[in-house]
Amino acid sequence: MSDVSLTDTDVLTRPMTDPFGRTISYLRVSVTDRCDLRCFYCMSEDMTFLPKADLLTLEELDRLCTAFIKKGVRKLRLTGGEPLVRRNVMGLVRSLSRHLSSGALHELTMTTNATQLAKHAAELADCGVRRINVSLDTLDREKFRTITRWGDLDRVLAGIDAAQAAGLAVKINAVALKGMNENELPALMQWAHGKGMALTLIEVMPMGEIGAGRIDQYLPLSLVRARLEQQFTLSDLAQTTGGPARYVRVAETGGTLGFITPMTHNFCESCNRVRVTCTGTLHTCLGHEDASDLRKPLRASASDELLSETIDRAIGLKPKGHDFIIDRRHNRPSVSRHMSVTGG
Repeated sequence: MSDVSLTDTDVLTRPMTDPFGRTISYLRVSVTDRCDLRCFYCMSEDMTFLPKADLLTLEELDRLCTAFIKKGVRKLRLTGGEPLVRRNVMGLVRSLSRHLSSGALHELTMTTNATQLAKHAAELADCGVRRINVSLDTLDREKFRTITRWGDLDRVLAGIDAAQAAGLAVKINAVALKGMNENELPALMQWAHGKGMALTLIEVMPMGEIGAGRIDQYLPLSLVRARLEQQFTLSDLAQTTGGPARYVRVAETGGTLGFITPMTHNFCESCNRVRVTCTGTLHTCLGHEDASDLRKPLRASASDELLSETIDRAIGLKPKGHDFIIDRRHNRPSVSRHMSVTGG
């Protein structure tokens, strides 16, 4: 990895701004499309993954992230697939941590399914990672195996314990699934809050062909919140973590609960983020088929000038909002690419 750090003179005084005046300061980078689970709302059971030769090398990912940091990104999240299944990914994390030390990057974080977390949690903390998101939809072992198709819940729970022992703040992300975990969500919230973790609930997003109808999976969070308010006192909070979640405080637990509602509430007015896939494709909106190839300019020159110009053009085309819909007539996804390819 590169040992070059950014200095104050490298950091742009005019950050990236899209056509609607939104400043882009948050980058989510998928380091792999592969995952060791097959959650049925995310992937088909027999996924065809990208050839490894198509993926950016770890050195290229480092250079790409550094270019975005030079252009004003202050929060960087590594995602997948499952980022911790990428060989030597901790080398990338350690290399990127130099931007934390220099002050150019304010936060380096990760979204993980926690299956590999027990062996990496301490090193993540040592690299300056302070908080992570863990995807977990149920505490029922049989349901967990059904949702993930073959996952081991105990391994995930051990990963969460290791993360907390290493001093990492953990936020649980749970997809609300009709007929699967909807009756368990109050207990999941109480468990998370009891362990000092926040919980964010997410609506199913219509991305990628998964071999099942999302109409059958979709559970509006407006309904979930109404149900929770029959048992708990929820108070809206103004806080934000730079993402799309809207937060409430739960009086009975003292914990924080977030709602990410791409279907029932368009949260795009404050969007400050873009995504880069493991192949170097930039998506300025999760819910659009927009795509800008960054791999070509990255490999075309040792200089970042062409790469920077390509990024600028893409930011200049960022749409005002997403077009997520559940297509009830044709039962097809709004976006053809899978979330595992885009980066969660």
